[in-house]
Amino acid sequence: MYSTLISVPQLQSLLASGQPVMVFDCSFELMQPEAGDAQYNQAHIPGAVRADLDRHLSAKGALEAASGGRHPLPSRESFAAWLASIGFDNRMQAVVYDRQGVNYCGRLWWLLKWVGHENVAVLDGGWQAWLASGGATQSGPCDRTKAKTSKSNYALTPANTALVTTETVAKQLGRPTQTLLDARGAPRFRGEVEPLDPIAGHIPGALNRAFNLNLDASGKFKPAAELRAEFEALLAGRDPATVVHHCGSGVSAVPNIIAMEVAGLGRTALYAGSWSEWCSDPARPMAQG
Repeated sequence: MYSTLISVPQLQSLLASGQPVMVFDCSFELMQPEAGDAQYNQAHIPGAVRADLDRHLSAKGALEAASGGRHPLPSRESFAAWLASIGFDNRMQAVVYDRQGVNYCGRLWWLLKWVGHENVAVLDGGWQAWLASGGATQSGPCDRTKAKTSKSNYALTPANTALVTTETVAKQLGRPTQTLLDARGAPRFRGEVEPLDPIAGHIPGALNRAFNLNLDASGKFKPAAELRAEFEALLAGRDPATVVHHCGSGVSAVPNIIAMEVAGLGRTALYAGSWSEWCSDPARPMAQG
């Protein structure tokens, strides 16, 4: 079972073994939402299923949304129904990847944990690592009608990760029982720029660690000891168990969750609504600088 990261050689061995596994291509471009489909159609890991942030991993405009913000979470029930529709079942190992430094595939990793599926791992280094290793590729759209899987009956089980609401964040604000960690880049965190949300800034008291700091120059996660040292320096004595991750819309926060787990600091919570939900109410406290 792979529950955090999987290397390209490990994935290749897994695919060759005949064990039940499903690979997901989660490539996406925030400012060009159609680009992910184009990237997938051009080339992807053979057999990989398309998982689009807007269509499959968010509940935009849906009544069953489980959070607010620009990319609201789908309900556990609707997400499980999508898994069943593509033939994914509770026995399978899931492997997720993208072309954007874990920015988007982390969302699917987290959602699977949230519906109780522990067997999900991020392909370390993503699409770029797969290509660099000489991995086989396939082109064209995903045609599930020709796939060898049929609709499953994916069964929801208790969540393996914690979802925090805006109300909880507000009640715990400033208390030692909550450590907010914002994964946006430093200029957005400080409120110097804001390309997406109506108000610039951050939740008062939050710490800042841009999600891409978890990766080395090759796009793979840094060694566990290095990640642990960096997070411990940032937390400065705060209990890792109190950490609540967020970003702009609850997507790019997940690489920090994965990195803390790789570092041996436990599985920490996600505030999925993030800054986009927080700043939607001007009565909530906000900070800059």
